[in-house]
Amino acid sequence: MEILGGPLFAVAGAGESHGPAVTTIVFGCPPGLKLSRTAVQQYLDRRRPGSSRHGTPRNEKDKVVLLSGLYQDDHAALTAGPAIHLTVDNAEFQTTGYEEGFTTGEPISAIVLSASGKSGHYAQFMGPTGAVRPGHTDLVKYHQSKGFVDVRGGGRSSYRSTISDVIGGAIARIYLQETFGTVILSSISQVGSLQTGVRLGDFVSEWIRGNGRQTIPPDEIQQLQDRLAAAEIHSLDADFAQAAGELIKKTRIEGDSLGAAVEVVAVNVPALVGEPLYHSLKVRLMGSLGGLHAVQSCEIGDGIEVIARRGSENNDPIRHTGYQANSHGGLIGGITTGMPLVCRVGFKPTSTIHKPQQSVRKNLEEMEFELEAGRHDPCVGVRAGVTLESRLAIELLNAVLWRQSQHLDPQQFQLFA
Repeated sequence: MEILGGPLFAVAGAGESHGPAVTTIVFGCPPGLKLSRTAVQQYLDRRRPGSSRHGTPRNEKDKVVLLSGLYQDDHAALTAGPAIHLTVDNAEFQTTGYEEGFTTGEPISAIVLSASGKSGHYAQFMGPTGAVRPGHTDLVKYHQSKGFVDVRGGGRSSYRSTISDVIGGAIARIYLQETFGTVILSSISQVGSLQTGVRLGDFVSEWIRGNGRQTIPPDEIQQLQDRLAAAEIHSLDADFAQAAGELIKKTRIEGDSLGAAVEVVAVNVPALVGEPLYHSLKVRLMGSLGGLHAVQSCEIGDGIEVIARRGSENNDPIRHTGYQANSHGGLIGGITTGMPLVCRVGFKPTSTIHKPQQSVRKNLEEMEFELEAGRHDPCVGVRAGVTLESRLAIELLNAVLWRQSQHLDPQQFQLFA
């Protein structure tokens, strides 16, 4: 069973790359959060294929339909969502999804239909003599499933399955922002050998140090978001983004692919969230972010750079106003300090490329592999930021609710005065 987050806030998803739809159920959202379809859609728009000219040429609209878990007394406003039409065994059904309402505490379900799958591109991977792409899940998934695997677009191993991550993450981040003012951002910091000169984690930590306050106001955050969105790829460093875009374009023409590093940073984070050991927020974040498709590494704070330091250099000074630096990346002993949560995630180059490679068929017969057809991201990190943000939001909200469950208020358990 695959569930993201949990046990208090969790997301379950189903659906393959070229299946008819991706369905999502979000469990544990507290009641009373005002939620609209358009608020969720804005994050899906960042994730969808075709949203970046440096990503896959597959173009999906990825419009979300909310089906449960919302309510308001104005039924016309509640049910003003997209029209849903079905014909089953010559019987026609028609209804509408939810447009806007308040969460009820019940599971929130959603569906996103697929419309742009070209399944014929994957004929060369079918059956026991089907080809295996080096670096891909083709071989292990085929034998794990005893041959009953959907090869179209990678099936469940496709990045398309992260639609559920983004829907659940949208709800989590809206709740965190409404409650704490928490905002989650991401910035591409490396593409291939090109590295940024402006790291997002350093930028926000320096802002906090320079302004003497741990809370970044909404107008400053909006300026930061506008700067990230305006670049050639989603990055704080416009010059790096321009050069990275050119490198991605050149690599695509060559039929090859590139790795990338993405920073994901949460600001205005509530302190004292997380546990010291098995429910450590560090464990949860490294597992969740590190478990995303094509991820090979996950660092917290200054990550691998701390190896070469001494304790006197690495320990962040503390005054009565808070931490004066953030090499710890917002987590000490798996518990948040109130400083920005800073993670850096490394993606391998996209496995599916157009260059000849040594490989095998699924029956282990050796072959010289060449891709016959398909549409693929030359650099998967380009579209990954919003999914990383979403996974961080899911884990952070789950940890917040876990902490709240340890501080019970008897008044909340009275029905009558």
